[in-house]
Order: sequence, then C-alpha cells, then structure tokens
Amino acid sequence: MDWGTELWDARERRATLPERRRETEDQFEVLERHTQWGLDLLDRYVKFVKERTEVEQAYAKQLRSLVKKYMPKRPGKDDPESKFSQQQSFVQILQEVNDFAGQRELVAENLSVHVCLELAKYSQEMKQERKMHFQEGRRAQQQLESGFKQLENSKRKFERDCREAEKAAQTAERLDQDINATKADVEKAKQQAHLRSHMAEESKNEYAAQLQRFNRDQAHFYFSQMPQIFNKLQDMDERRATHLGAGYRLLSEAELQVVPIIAKCLEGMKVAADAVDAKNDSQVLIELHKSGFARPGDVEFEDFSQPMNRVPSDSSLGTPSDGRPELRGPGRSRAKRWPFSKRNKPCPPPLSPLGGPLPSALPNGPPSPRSGLDPLAILSEISKSVKPRLASFRSLRGSRGTVVTEDFSHLPPEQQRKRLQQQLEERNRELQKEIDQREALKKMKDVYEKTPQMGDPASLEPRITETLNNIERLKLEVQKYEAWLAEAESRVLSNRGDTLGRHTRPPDPPASAPPDSSSNSNNGSQDKESSEEPPPEEGQDAPIYTEFDEDFEEEPASPIGHCVAIYHFEGSSEGTISMAEGEDLSLMEEDKGDGWTRVRRKQGGEGYVPTSYLRVTLN
Repeated sequence: MDWGTELWDARERRATLPERRRETEDQFEVLERHTQWGLDLLDRYVKFVKERTEVEQAYAKQLRSLVKKYMPKRPGKDDPESKFSQQQSFVQILQEVNDFAGQRELVAENLSVHVCLELAKYSQEMKQERKMHFQEGRRAQQQLESGFKQLENSKRKFERDCREAEKAAQTAERLDQDINATKADVEKAKQQAHLRSHMAEESKNEYAAQLQRFNRDQAHFYFSQMPQIFNKLQDMDERRATHLGAGYRLLSEAELQVVPIIAKCLEGMKVAADAVDAKNDSQVLIELHKSGFARPGDVEFEDFSQPMNRVPSDSSLGTPSDGRPELRGPGRSRAKRWPFSKRNKPCPPPLSPLGGPLPSALPNGPPSPRSGLDPLAILSEISKSVKPRLASFRSLRGSRGTVVTEDFSHLPPEQQRKRLQQQLEERNRELQKEIDQREALKKMKDVYEKTPQMGDPASLEPRITETLNNIERLKLEVQKYEAWLAEAESRVLSNRGDTLGRHTRPPDPPASAPPDSSSNSNNGSQDKESSEEPPPEEGQDAPIYTEFDEDFEEEPASPIGHCVAIYHFEGSSEGTISMAEGEDLSLMEEDKGDGWTRVRRKQGGEGYVPTSYLRVTLN
C-alpha cells in the first residue's frame, strides 16, 4: 500500500473539475502536515537526547568532584593511614566511583556523537528533501492550473465565435430577404457571416486541441506525476521513522555498552568491602608505632632506716660502695622514665663500627687506641658521640618542635630501625643503578673507540666522571646508613635483653625489712645489676658495611624477555654480536640509556646489538 494509490480513492466520486482540484489540494495539505509533524518529532528527540547528555555530564562532573574531595591528598608511601585495609578499601571505592563517572561520561559522549549529531544532520537532509518534493508538487499543480486556464480561454473564445457567427448568419439572411437592401449589402453580410463561421470553426478546433492536451496533462498529473511525488514523500517519511527508531535503539545501546564496566565497578566495591581486615589493621598499627623501648622496671626499695648505711639503688645519685662509677645500661633509669616524660630520651653507649660497644665503654676495661679503626668508623663514632648533646646541622625541626635528624634518632628504636632499613635499601638501589649506568657508558665508549663513525668517545667522559662521583657518594651514604642501622639494631636488642632481665630478677624486699638487711640489700642490688646486663649480641663481629667488588664473576643470568631482529646487523666490533633479520633472540639485559641491548642467540653466543634494531617483549 502506497500513498500515491490509496490517497486517491475518493477522487473518482468527484463529478466536477473544481472538486477534483480541491481534493488534490486537501490531500497535499494532509501530507504536508504529516511530514512536518514527523520532522518536528525528530527534532524534539534530538533536543531530548542533548539535554540527557548534559545531565550525564553534570552527574559525572559532580561524581569526580566528590571523589577528588575525599581522595587522600598525600601520596600513599608518605601516608601511614594508607597501610590500613580500611583506608585502602575506601580509596579503592573512590577509584571505582571515579571509573563509574568515566562510564557516565562515555554514555554522554556516545549519545552526543551517535544520536545528537547524526540525527540533527539527518533532520536537515530530510527538510531539504521534503522541500524539494513539495516544490515539485506545487509546480505540477501550477502547470495543471495553467493548462486549465488555457482550456477555459479557448472554450470561451469558441463560445463567443459561435455566437458571433450565428448572429452574422442571421444578419445575412435578414438582408437577403429585405427587398430594400442593395446587392452590395447582401454580399457584404454573406461574406461577414462566412468569415465568422470560419473563425468559429478555427476556435472549435483550437478548443478541441486544448481540451485534448489538458486531458492528457490532467491524466499524467493524477495518475503518474502526483502519485510519484506522494510515493517519494512516503519513502522519505518511512526513512525518517526508521532513523528515529534507530536513534531510540542507540539510547538503550549506549547504556548497555557500559553495563559490564559498571558491573565491574560495583564488583570492585564489593571486593573492597570484603578486603577490610580488622586483625591485619591491628598488626599494622603495631608495626607503625612499635617503639622498641624497654618497659620500666619495678621501683626498688630504698631503706632509710639506716642513715649511715643507705643502700644505693638505681634511682640514687652518686657512686656505689666499691668506688667505681656506676655504668647504667641502656633502658634503665632514663628508659624507665620515658613513658612519663618527653625530655628524657634513652641514650645508648657509644658503639663501635662493628655493632658492639666501644672497648673504652666497657666496665673496668682499659682504653684502647683508635688508630686501628677505619677512618670512616672514627668519623661515625665521633658524630654519634656528639649527637646526644648537639643537634646536627642537617636536622630539621618538625611541626611540634621535635628535632628530625638524618639518622632518625628522634624516633623510637624500632621505628628508627625500620626507617634506616628503608633508606639503606633505597641507597643500594640507586647505587646499583649508577653502577649499571657506568658499565653501559664504558661499553659505549669502547664501541665508539672501535667504531669512530658512531660517536666521539671524549663526549662520554663528563657523564662517566659524574657517574663515578655519584657512586662514591652513594657508597659513603650506604656505609653511613649501615652504621646507623647497626647502632639501632643494637639498641633494640639491648632493650629486649634488659626487659628479659627484669622479668627474671628476684622480687624486691618488703617495706618492713629489718635494719640489718642492708648488706643483703646491697648484695641483692649488685646481683640485680649484674643480671640486668644486656646479653652479648649476636653478630657483633660482623662488619656493618661491605666493600663493592667490581671484579666478581656473575652467574649465568636467565633471560628477562625475548626479542626479534627487525634489521640485519653485523657485529664486527668487540662486545657486539651479529644477527639476521627476523631472528628470535633472548633478552638478557635492557637498554641502560646508551642505545645498546644485550641479547643471547639460540645457537649460542651473547653480546650487544643496537636497541633500535629490535622489537622487544619483556617477560
């Protein structure tokens, strides 16, 4: 069923031509209103999707602002709260919400590109096509109107000529019967009647030809031209409706496209919620704030009943009865008051570079010369002996007035040990990186010396010198941090030994002790003093730093990836290896910045090839 046929059922019942013309105009106006309504609906949908896109964009923007507001400002490694599973789960939820906002932005982008822009462009094309079809219909109507007017004119002329011819014939007959009329008048009247009759005949022929032409044009208009225009309008409207339906479908497809990702975001939030571990958070709190200080010991009994023979105790001032100055181990009088006072900080005895106490600090030990120590150890010993009394020039003052030193001595022993261990590992990584860079520069220099066209060897000297300086500096820093780490570990071990000693000592005498028990108290105090001596530390003879030996032999390394040769390369210089185009190689060492990569061939043989000649894939 098409409009060009079905919309003309009623025209057969029209009797007169004006009624047919009105029928044409009515149907034409119906199609004009319907097609305009369809285009208006298309524009309304485009406007709806555009506003929907703005809503999605505003929603995504608000979600991102919300995530930015609650996201931790400090980096994860500097924020101790980031080590708790609760904080990690919250950050993961914020990241999932941020990803969810990204999906909403993707929905808005898809709707804007595939719906708004395409349908708006298609709407303009439809409007132009509709305008063209209706202009064609108007021209056909105007042509038919013009033919009808010409037919009417020829008809009226034929009618007028017929009346005039009949009148002229009547006049000629009347003069022919009049006896008073002259012969000339009669001939003239006959000629006039014959002329009028000839003109009427011509008008009749013209009217007949015009009527035939109009009927032919009218049949073409109603049976061919207008049905074709109506069918074109029908095809245009159906295509518009199809595109509009596709636009409706795109609205849902844009949502369905992001449903899997949104489901993953929600699943990630669920996983983050399940990842909260209260027990682990409790352990993290212990690791973060474990001090390593010894617990304060029991307050000892002081007998004041014998004024002349007062029993010396750990908390009394002066010297013991044997005349030797009292040596307080770490974690005794000062460490016991640490939980109650911020100014009393435990100060361990000076340690040797080997991790144990200096010989001069041992009780009843003869002073030993320092000439046999390493100069770096002497400098470390001097700096450690000065630190308790004077803050280093490298120290910084914290927000609460705490002196933050480079060796982290402002922290409790356990935290100091952890921070020093981290710094030591970081320095070792930097040192290894500089050593690798130095080796790479040396290899590059050798290649330049053997192949001058590849570069000038002298241009690498500044970089090699800078790398050597960095290596020396990092070695000194490694030695320094190793010494500090050994000192911190000895403090932790001494505090642990002191705590164990307190738990194993005999109980204090009661308050009602007899006066003659002073000697026993004195002996007991000496026994406790000896029992509280820290146990000998293991590994005191181990060196606190190691020398870097660059002449060691490396064990055969396993490949870290594989690569394919893109171009052919002839390894003519020393240290290089040849390869064929398309050959599979094992990657043994990545490019260190010098443009060369170490590879191994399957047939055997290992060497360096240009990095730009390879397509590398890491394991």
